[in-house]
Amino acid sequence: MSSLGNRIRALRQDRKLTQGQLGKAIGVSDVTVGYWERDLNVPGGKSLSKLSEFLGVSDTYLLYGKEDESNIAPAPIGALKVPVISYVQAGAWSAECDARNLEGNIDYVLSTGNFSQGTFALKIKGKSMEPEFVEGDLILVDPELSPHPGDYVVAKNGEDEATFKKYRARGISEDGNEVFELVPLNDDYAVRSSAKEKFNIIGVLVEHRRLMRR
Repeated sequence: MSSLGNRIRALRQDRKLTQGQLGKAIGVSDVTVGYWERDLNVPGGKSLSKLSEFLGVSDTYLLYGKEDESNIAPAPIGALKVPVISYVQAGAWSAECDARNLEGNIDYVLSTGNFSQGTFALKIKGKSMEPEFVEGDLILVDPELSPHPGDYVVAKNGEDEATFKKYRARGISEDGNEVFELVPLNDDYAVRSSAKEKFNIIGVLVEHRRLMRR
């Protein structure tokens, strides 16, 4: 019979996570995760809730191997593991990039969306996109998509860091280049135009996650 530890191990391996990556995501050590997987200890309270939320299953499934509510189910096999990167890393990102290009300890989120393998995640910083996007929100960005008017995009000019703004098409210039604006949702910040600055669109927003408690 499958045990709690077996279920944790199977879900972790299905998501292609190490014990260290899983532990970091929920705030415990890799040793603790190892104890759980060998059924030497049981995650309780806050740890259990964080674990089930990150793995995309209910507490009941982890504890007993079945769901007590029909509207809760384990995350599908093959969920995409998306790296959470910095704005500097995003500035150098392309459709060919993936987590193997990154150095150091990388955090991941799981998504069941039909996105490209190059999809990355950023945490919103600053107030330029309030009230729709607030600091700490997580956005998933697909670099293989081309923006349409009204889409939200991550773009970069000559600076090191990328920026997240709303895309507004403005036609074609005399030399045949597409002209667009990067529009903040907060009126206290300036609109930036590709007619005045050279911008490179890195990717298009495909998912927005907001923490209900911070």
